[in-house]
Amino acid sequence: MDSFLGLLTVLFFLLAAGDFTGNKSITVLAGWEGILAGFSAIYLGAAQVLNETYKRDVLPIGKCA
Repeated sequence: MDSFLGLLTVLFFLLAAGDFTGNKSITVLAGWEGILAGFSAIYLGAAQVLNETYKRDVLPIGKCA
């Protein structure tokens, strides 16, 4: 969960920086970061559903605090 939130934070900062500076390269980098954050969200969601369904760690996500 922490990695997803970290990726999302970086994504928003990159989007803001790309918009503020008008630099297209930063916006493209933000797009790739968004794809990575999306994959992370899909994995986290699938892991939560599968782990709860099978009552064991099918996809590891770490321990919640």
